[in-house]
Amino acid sequence: MPEGPSRARRRLSSRHSTSDPSPVISLLTDFVQELRTAGLPVSMVEAIDAMEAITHIDLADRSALKAALGATMVKNSRHEEAFSTVFDVFFSVVSRPVEEGEQGEERPTWTGEGSTAGEEMGTDQLIEAMFEALSAEDFEELRRLAKEAVDRLAGIEPGRPVGGTYYLYRTMRQLDVDSLRDRLLQAFLTEDEDAIDELERRLRTEEASALVERLREEIQAEIRRRLVEDRGRDAVAKTLRQPLVEDLDLMHATRTDLRNIEKVIEPLTRKLAARLAQRRRLARTGRLDFRKTMRASLAAGGVPIDPKFKVTRPHRPEIFLLCDISGSMATFARFTLQFTYAMSAQFSRLRSFVFVDAVDEVTDYLKPGSDFNDALGRISTEADVVWLDGHSDYGHAFEQFTAKYGRELTPRSTLIIAGDARNNYREPRAQFLGEMANTARAVYWLNPEPKAYWDSGDSVMARYATWCDEVFEVRNIRQLEEFVEKVAMQPLHPGRRRIPSIGHRAMPMNSANR
Repeated sequence: MPEGPSRARRRLSSRHSTSDPSPVISLLTDFVQELRTAGLPVSMVEAIDAMEAITHIDLADRSALKAALGATMVKNSRHEEAFSTVFDVFFSVVSRPVEEGEQGEERPTWTGEGSTAGEEMGTDQLIEAMFEALSAEDFEELRRLAKEAVDRLAGIEPGRPVGGTYYLYRTMRQLDVDSLRDRLLQAFLTEDEDAIDELERRLRTEEASALVERLREEIQAEIRRRLVEDRGRDAVAKTLRQPLVEDLDLMHATRTDLRNIEKVIEPLTRKLAARLAQRRRLARTGRLDFRKTMRASLAAGGVPIDPKFKVTRPHRPEIFLLCDISGSMATFARFTLQFTYAMSAQFSRLRSFVFVDAVDEVTDYLKPGSDFNDALGRISTEADVVWLDGHSDYGHAFEQFTAKYGRELTPRSTLIIAGDARNNYREPRAQFLGEMANTARAVYWLNPEPKAYWDSGDSVMARYATWCDEVFEVRNIRQLEEFVEKVAMQPLHPGRRRIPSIGHRAMPMNSANR
């Protein structure tokens, strides 16, 4: 069991008895609060563990402090970048003010070839010094040169409310890091160019990129340190705060955000699939089987020490996924298809359909073993999803789906519709969704727009929500994960429809119209 906060406080005080532990505890408390604000799930027990961990290290050792706090507070590799950002802000090394009569730190001087001793560096000379430090992997010198680069090139303006990205870009652009990377790579390759094969070339290319990345990190750390000195921890932490990957808005994600989301989709689905499979195994234990229990008790003199339970066989859902892939919905549809396809092992059958103003089945494009990116390319070029003008028409798509595939829906089927319900002021034809709802086991709607935007403009969400068991606001991967888990774990009893319920993100429903 972890220690209570008072005991950990006493241990911290005894470990560092030469100084008052209160500022350390206060700083750690603020640090934990900022991690929680940034989205990291840090519990009270983990905070107590972190307080205990730092009693066993030297607080002056910044790398050991970061390792101790990370080991006790970070539970997911996706959160390491956010943790590092908050750590750099809260535990940056602040320069000690120069007292009267003392001399401040002397500015670095260039003493290389072609310069006079004591002469201040120019930009070209600074780049040359960085190249030499990177080539020799002299990271202490690199750290000193990074400070000089920030001092000369960043143009930091005291009091300006920016998070430092602008200053980092300004510095790196003037250092011409692409040319620096090319020079490093050329230096690595010319050492024994004749003996270098393709694999070795790739390894040395990655090494050159890693060294330049180390330079970027040193410059970024120095910029953050100066911003903290100027404006304080809380103000800088607020400007640097970014949503976690799983909380990024799919509808407004940048290219960098989309690449980061791509990286987490596959491991996230593997983890979720394993958790669902375990729950299904545990769910096989049903009600107490009295007859078998009493029969087994005869071996123990009539004492029922080994209760027997009826084995249940929970059904896996049969999924029909219907995605709007019009221009405004393309990104959301991509990740909905990818996430649900990756979870296909948890469903007895998964059929995928896409539409704009016409609907087409794309199940064969997403067969197991197929490359997902290639499948998306084929869907965009081969799927017959345009009927009239290529603008969303949910009414016509539902009518066509009912006519072509409606008979294939069964009381074991779960229909999932992904779209913003913006019908371009056309007839909603909600009665066709009603026909599907009367046959299917359940109907769920995933809407990537904020709930406040529903039924505004050309949105007809309320008309369709009447026929849905639940309508969810699904704007990010975290909400999509929660929804897939809910569907994969729903109890299925063929031929018996569940009474519609209102989830915490569901639209109000008029069950009398079902």
